[in-house]
Amino acid sequence: MKKSKAGFVRLLICSISLSFISRAAALDIITPGQSMGDGETLVSSDGSFELGFFRPGNSKSLFLGIWYKQVANGTVVWVANRENPISDGEGVLVLDSKGTLALNSTKGFLPKSLLDWNSGVWSSGCVRETPLHCNEDGFFKLTRLKLPDTSNATANMTMNLKECEEIPSGCRARSLYRLAASEIARLMQRKNSREKKHAIIIASSVIIGAVLLLLGILLYLRTIKLRREGLKQMRLRKDYMNDGEKEEMELQMFDLTTIASATSNFSSNNKLGEGGFGPVYKGKLLEGKDIAVKRLSRNSGQGLQEFKNEVILIARLQHRNLVKLLGCCIEGDERMLIYEFMPNKSLDYFIFDRTRSKLLDWEKRAHIISGIARGLLYLHQDSRLRIIHRDLKAANVLLDSEMNPKISDFGMARSFWGEQTEANTRKVVGTYGYMSPEYVVDGLFSVKSDVFSFGVLLLEVVTGKKNRGFWHPDHHHNLLGHAWRLWIEGRPMELIDSVLGDFCAPSEVLRCIHVGLLCVQHRPEDRPNMATVVLMLGGESALPQPKQPGFFTERSLPEADSTGSQHGSSSKNECTITLLEAR
Repeated sequence: MKKSKAGFVRLLICSISLSFISRAAALDIITPGQSMGDGETLVSSDGSFELGFFRPGNSKSLFLGIWYKQVANGTVVWVANRENPISDGEGVLVLDSKGTLALNSTKGFLPKSLLDWNSGVWSSGCVRETPLHCNEDGFFKLTRLKLPDTSNATANMTMNLKECEEIPSGCRARSLYRLAASEIARLMQRKNSREKKHAIIIASSVIIGAVLLLLGILLYLRTIKLRREGLKQMRLRKDYMNDGEKEEMELQMFDLTTIASATSNFSSNNKLGEGGFGPVYKGKLLEGKDIAVKRLSRNSGQGLQEFKNEVILIARLQHRNLVKLLGCCIEGDERMLIYEFMPNKSLDYFIFDRTRSKLLDWEKRAHIISGIARGLLYLHQDSRLRIIHRDLKAANVLLDSEMNPKISDFGMARSFWGEQTEANTRKVVGTYGYMSPEYVVDGLFSVKSDVFSFGVLLLEVVTGKKNRGFWHPDHHHNLLGHAWRLWIEGRPMELIDSVLGDFCAPSEVLRCIHVGLLCVQHRPEDRPNMATVVLMLGGESALPQPKQPGFFTERSLPEADSTGSQHGSSSKNECTITLLEAR
């Protein structure tokens, strides 16, 4: 069975060979001395088989084989040099003068005796593959060749290259060999192909090397950047810690270039407003997140201490009714705070505008009042520190996309430790119309001074009018004095914002007015704390009768405009002030 199979294979090879020879004789005539190189093929007469050189897969070794012509990615059926692939050059299939097929890897020249050559006897040397034609031939530099025997040669050291070319019998000038024009063309083509491959390899290597070098540089610069950011954050933590602070704060540090890009280089088109701290801009980070950027102004009435104060305090606070601080930027003279963006701006943008106030029905206003109360309770009682805001007002209450209130602007805030409940200061800061009497007159502040500010804000939300600058034809009281007069006269429902009409719950509105008057009582000890305020707003139990509010004295003239730096994202008439009072 094995012999029969072997005989069949030999018969197949013989048939294929005859088919190629027949094809060559009819179409691709190969005469003695001619050859077929890499990239050239012969096709059998019936078009079924093809012979040529190939490299399997990614191999660099070259084989001579026969494959099916009509099959895609033709299946190889026979390989001539399976055990001896060509690995040091390009293949050449040669038909010598005796009709013998020889497989070479270069070499314009063929062994004179293929039998002796294959036996390792090379003394007979080589013969030209293609006969010379003096008028068409030329010289070509061949490498990796054994020099010819020169025992019968003569040397003429005076002959130049031109004279050597004119000798019919040929000559050798150093490593230049005389070859037929067809051979030179074929070898030049192969040389150009090899040089092109080498050029591609070199260019690819250079490009890859350049890319790797660039990546290395970028990685190095990124490492330096991260190291600098880490050092900045360490300095921030060290510089901004209070003496009593032991815990480290985690706060993202933003590059100035990142914030400048997010705000279109602090374009006026992106400006949301301006307060005592400085201008506030809308921005969008590369990942698409909207932000609000609070930039410390060099001419600000507030300064670096207020910036540090806000960073330290709000970075530690987490509550749904407090604005979220995302990070800060400290670079050169720049000091910026980066907050979550509030699309509906601030509370004063709505309640003090006759058109926009119509968008706040009673249900929304009650929700806003409750949210502010809960945020303030968190600051006073539920956070890790007892924090006094000292500048609670409508402009510092921001509204998110669902009109949820979030207390903002902690630049004036102060924190208490342990059982401390009040303190005094010679630097009175805040906004006219919201500050409590004891704070304005004596510099005393406590949680009860924040309660007073909340009471003013509550009455403003109910009435749609500002406490400071309030005007009435029958008297010269501010909003608190007006509310107190209506209360003692039994007409508190006249305080309700006219845009609400009849679409509100009278009992809820009356209860809010009652709580507001309790919060703005003149003496701080008479005011409820925020825990009690939250219970009163959400309960139905009877409330104590309020006493006269602070600043009830009637003004002889309408209140003049205040002095000080503008403060608030939308309100142009409310200013954060700083007063120095002697003690």
